[in-house]
Amino acid sequence: MELRQLKYFIKAAELQNFTNAAEVLFITQSTLSQQIKQLEDELGIPLFDRIAKRVRLTEAGTAFLPYAKKTIKDAKDGRDVLTDLMNLNTGALNIGLTYGLSELLARAITGFSAEYPGIKLNISFGTTTELLAQMEAGGLDMILSFYEKNSNDRLTTDRLFVSHLSLIVGSKHAIAKRKSVSIQELSALPLILPSNGYSIRNHLNKVLGEHDLTPAPVMEINDIHTLLKLVDLGGWATVLMSSTIADQPQLRAVKLTGADMVRRATITWPKDAYRKKAATLLAGFLLLHAAAYELP
Repeated sequence: MELRQLKYFIKAAELQNFTNAAEVLFITQSTLSQQIKQLEDELGIPLFDRIAKRVRLTEAGTAFLPYAKKTIKDAKDGRDVLTDLMNLNTGALNIGLTYGLSELLARAITGFSAEYPGIKLNISFGTTTELLAQMEAGGLDMILSFYEKNSNDRLTTDRLFVSHLSLIVGSKHAIAKRKSVSIQELSALPLILPSNGYSIRNHLNKVLGEHDLTPAPVMEINDIHTLLKLVDLGGWATVLMSSTIADQPQLRAVKLTGADMVRRATITWPKDAYRKKAATLLAGFLLLHAAAYELP
């Protein structure tokens, strides 16, 4: 039984199509089919039902899949241990990031990369939901977001800082000079909000729902950079963490009142996976800079 056979099996199980799996793996379909057949012969039982151009897992394949994934994960963890033993001269760190923490990460990696130039950083932006799915699939070493661990016992979180959920407006907006805005006033404002799926939108929906309020945005956008550009140029308002605009002096964060509008920025880790030394060191740089974002 070879690791590549297990990787081929896992990808085919995910896509339920040998042709598509082969394309993703950059191999021919005949190679994929041959390797999976060899795996089945070694195990002595079919892992897939072949139905026309589609495939689906047999009962044996379904039972075998979690063990195949664990074997690949254990092999990856072992490789990461060896990379760490090479004094951080090589290796890669896969980081998931929500937009509101981009400036914090930029500050942290400036010092980190200067000290450890051999470590390649792969940074992926996304919603918290998207990033958590990537982590569950083994694609991320750490996530920077406003996710607070709930009942998921496969993840653990470390606190970075606490920030306000605020009304974000342009510096010339009529509300820009106010110290605070109540959540009841939001219904009278032309709002642009992050699309559902962003954790901040889910939190806002929950808070407003608890006060019998329903957001009625004029636009919903799944890209925070574009959202902020429209707020700056078009006179609209949005609701984001105050830390989101730390590097944008043309925007103002006005405190929202009337409910619990405090959220905690966190680093999320896969609980049982090997934590790379590079990830631990980067976390130290993040904590060093996080103090500048802490609520007074």
